Amino acid sequence: MSAASGAERVAGRVADVTARLRVGMRRGVLSFPLTSFHADGSLDLDGFRTYLAAQLDSTPGAVFPACGTGEFFSLDEDEYRQVVTAAVEVAAGRMPVVAGTGYGWAQAARFARIAEEAGADAALVLPHYLVNAPQDGLVGQVERLAERTGLPLIVYQRGQVTFDAASVRRIARTPGVIGLKDGHSDLDRLQRLTFAAPDGFLFFNGAATAEIQARAYATVGVPAYSSAVHAFAPEIADAFFAALHGGDDAIVEKLLRDFYVPLVELRDRVPGYSVSLVKAAARLRGRPVGPVRAPLTDPSAAHLAELETLVGTGLGLVGAAR
Repeated sequence: MSAASGAERVAGRVADVTARLRVGMRRGVLSFPLTSFHADGSLDLDGFRTYLAAQLDSTPGAVFPACGTGEFFSLDEDEYRQVVTAAVEVAAGRMPVVAGTGYGWAQAARFARIAEEAGADAALVLPHYLVNAPQDGLVGQVERLAERTGLPLIVYQRGQVTFDAASVRRIARTPGVIGLKDGHSDLDRLQRLTFAAPDGFLFFNGAATAEIQARAYATVGVPAYSSAVHAFAPEIADAFFAALHGGDDAIVEKLLRDFYVPLVELRDRVPGYSVSLVKAAARLRGRPVGPVRAPLTDPSAAHLAELETLVGTGLGLVGAAR
């Protein structure tokens, strides 16, 4: 294959995945599934398949396995391969599969290679490990990864990763980089980033419990969002998405006031609850996801009781609205 034809093939793949993601982001929430573990902490691949099949019956806009909610940071490379492969098989082409990758660019490239071999459509570049870095370094991290994978990349700014407008222009010119997930919720900065990016560059709201800020993000042209709630209650996540995009402010505000805001208040009590509370809620609903792995810890009995009440409230609100 000539260099020109190879470049054309890559460009075609990027265009196709971008188009599919754009359609999916209009259709529904972006799903970030949990990774299932046995009680002893070992990978429960059968449980993951069962859990994910039920999650995807609601047809989210895209599925992002082995990302933050899926405890990417605790998976070894073989486990990662199994999880991404299973996700591709369960999704069966119904929606794009975007696998997590991260750490430094060299290790991220190893995970991206595994994801590509497993059949993933794209990769989400999670914040790098530990160090703070200048803008040139943040851009260089993305560029080096992009040089080493054929997967389209979505870059996640959160924690120690914050891009300025000039850097977004640079990464948007990097072949294979198709979008940015924002977890900072600095809407002034985000608006500047959307103006700096070229037409067609994808943005979505990746704030923790993104529904809380979904209306605010939409005002700066970023209506698409990921949903941790979809990981345990697709009915609630889908009802909120439908109400938000259908202009039903009464349902949106009722769900925010009586379910989402109390959920966030409970989540904020203990570090790591943004994952472990979600996983506990899935277990409460009978999903075969198992415990979290260290350094995360499962919620206390008292917090579980509060969580069970909250989930019941959310499901009740959705049932009453139908």
